[in-house]
Amino acid sequence: MNIKKFIYKYILKRKYYRTGQCNRCGDCCSKIYVYHKKGIIKSEDEFLSLKNLHPFYTYLEITDKDENGLVFKCSKFDKENHICTIHKLRPGICRRYPSEILLKMHGVMSEKCGYKFIPIDSFKDVLNKLNKTKKYQKNNLDE
Repeated sequence: MNIKKFIYKYILKRKYYRTGQCNRCGDCCSKIYVYHKKGIIKSEDEFLSLKNLHPFYTYLEITDKDENGLVFKCSKFDKENHICTIHKLRPGICRRYPSEILLKMHGVMSEKCGYKFIPIDSFKDVLNKLNKTKKYQKNNLDE
């Protein structure tokens, strides 16, 4: 096992490598769900109380509500020039986008997004591990 895989898998507790780069499509800035403590924000009252916690929340505007909760867009994305107007000062949530938690929440990235997630363990590795586990269990039952 190489050092990168070891660090990602056992120290950072990740299951995927993030690859690629931002294409400046802006989709990640225009359909945002805000996850806070108990889950995705579902009401305007909940959101209003969050606005006092961090400046990032003041940049968000409610655009919709669906079965998941409130949908936001960031007011700091310049649609004409496809840039973030506060890029150098952008909050951590934006700096870390996309993170693996997006996948854990069953989220999806835009097809235009330049980022991709690649599993750290290949399908073949996972299958081999399962087969070894089954053989070990079978041998222990036979004894």
